[in-house]
This record gives sequence, C-alpha cells and structure tokens, in this order.
Amino acid sequence: MSVTIDDDIWSAVGDPTRRRMLDLLLTDGGGTATALSEQLPVTRQAVAKHLGVLERVGLVHVTPSGRERRYEVDEAQLARAVAQLSSVGATWDARLRRIKRIAEAIQRSQEG
Repeated sequence: MSVTIDDDIWSAVGDPTRRRMLDLLLTDGGGTATALSEQLPVTRQAVAKHLGVLERVGLVHVTPSGRERRYEVDEAQLARAVAQLSSVGATWDARLRRIKRIAEAIQRSQEG
C-alpha cells in the first residue's frame, strides 16, 4: 500500500504540546481553548495558536460555541495520519531487516 506522506501533518504533531492537545480532545470528545489551557502548562493564547496549526492541517475542526470555539479531532484525518505513520514504520522495518541481514553476512564472512 502506497501512502503519500504529509509533511505538514507530521510537523504539526511533532510538537509535544499539540500531541497532548489531541489526546485531551480525543479523551474529552472536544473542547475549547480555555478548557485546554486549564489542563496544559501554556497560556490560552498559546493553546489557540496550537489549535490553529492543527486546524490548518485538518486534524481538528471548529464550531462556534457561544463566545468560544469548540474544537474536535477530525477522526478521518487522524486515521490518514496513522496510516502514514504505519507506512513509514513498515518501510523502516524492512530497511532495518535488510541492514541486519547484511551485517550478519559480513560477520559470517569474517568468521569463516
């Protein structure tokens, strides 16, 4: 299975604060910047900027909720990101198996 790697998504989730935000949104079924800032060691303004990054790459979507905006994880986009990670992982697993076989062959040739 060939999966196109989206560098913007991985740049977005490369930040530990944004990963924690995704975890919280998934656990709580969504939330506001204010609610997230109460659970994170960053300001509400920083949370809002992080949410903007996640929204731009499609990992969250937003709906107005009174004076605030409610954020929820886009599960389809998250599934695509997981598929990308699985694809990259499988590729590296195959590369590492080849390297191991080469190293073992070199070791055997040096022993004999």
